[in-house]
Amino acid sequence: MSNIKQYTDEIWDLVVVGGGLSGVAAAVSARREGLSVLLIEKSGFLGGAPGTMLINPFMPYATAVDGKRFELSRGFFTEFRSLLKEAGGYEAGREDIHEEYVKLVLDRLVRKQGITPLFHAVLCGVEKTGEIITAVQAVTKAGILTFRGKCFIDATGDADLSVMAGCPYHLGRPDGLCQPMTLCFRIGNVDIPTFEKHRSEMQEKYRFLQAEGKIRNPREDVLIFNTLVDGVLHFNTTRVVKHNPTDPFDVTEAEMIAREQMIELYEFLKENCPGFEHSSLLYSAGEIGVRESRMIDGEYLLTETDLKECVKFDDAIAAGNYDIDIHNPEGSGTSHYYFPVGTWYTIPYRSLQPKNVRNLLTAGRCISVTHEAQASIRIMPIVTTIGQAAGTAAAIAVNTGKGVKEIDVRLLREKLAENGAFI
Repeated sequence: MSNIKQYTDEIWDLVVVGGGLSGVAAAVSARREGLSVLLIEKSGFLGGAPGTMLINPFMPYATAVDGKRFELSRGFFTEFRSLLKEAGGYEAGREDIHEEYVKLVLDRLVRKQGITPLFHAVLCGVEKTGEIITAVQAVTKAGILTFRGKCFIDATGDADLSVMAGCPYHLGRPDGLCQPMTLCFRIGNVDIPTFEKHRSEMQEKYRFLQAEGKIRNPREDVLIFNTLVDGVLHFNTTRVVKHNPTDPFDVTEAEMIAREQMIELYEFLKENCPGFEHSSLLYSAGEIGVRESRMIDGEYLLTETDLKECVKFDDAIAAGNYDIDIHNPEGSGTSHYYFPVGTWYTIPYRSLQPKNVRNLLTAGRCISVTHEAQASIRIMPIVTTIGQAAGTAAAIAVNTGKGVKEIDVRLLREKLAENGAFI
């Protein structure tokens, strides 16, 4: 049995809140630089979106240079993919992932590195002196526990830690609307070859019934992905608009709306699409998927213009070229801006730095970006690389006794490059 007092008495070098891919990347990167690391996660596993929200597959993270594949998300992300492939949860080239193997691989990795994980712990408070966070509080089965640290990383996705620490932020686009929430789900026992022959007809029938008011989902088409399991398809196609992902009552209603949409879609497919005659609805995600919510107002606000101009920042710590993929926050339609082949943008370290605090960094989709820029940087490969940068920066700060905004950025970039990251 554990001794809870042992963990609450310790002053951790780094406390990471959020055990998704960005949080794990941060924790592992910092631990490898010698820090003691506590990793706090609200669910019962690591990996975040694949497990909690059934997010699948990895969205594009490469371009072509001189006719050859050129990966932009490297370092820890490459290592993670390799481990996942070895375990049987990933197939290179397809980018499909199996969330159960994601959980297992990250469990093993965190244990091997000597990181202390804490599951089923929800952030509920922050203790701060001036611009220094001294501790965070989490609700657990043992009550509210307090954990002290020298440095902290907010990998909550919704900027929960930053907001509780009094850092300024914005929600969604300027009018406060966020990209729609989506409840992903799986359907099994599908005759996939037959379905593929009739996919375009299915989309036409969907739009026809939608125009007649018989389908309430506002999404313009049915978004379907393959999985690593024979006969099972993945659906990322429910759409709940005009609900605030940080309002618990809005989220509650969104979950219920999305389940109605799921059943409506399943029944539509079973009745109208060849290949689904004998299909079965298997399960939905444990949580509705959130594309966008709070984003910090950091030391630099990364914009759509920065991305389209493919700016190469002096303090770049990650790169990407996933399209600016905006699901309409108000209803139907999805807009895209695709980057030319062989181009990419970079993400500056300053965009990971919340204002009004000296020992906190953000990692993941809640960094300092505009609505449009967030639509590109939010994907799993990119947020993993952001996490690696945050963890590495935290290690430099703790090991040199400096604030996270005072570290030598050249040293940070050198360490990232040494560890395989592309910057």
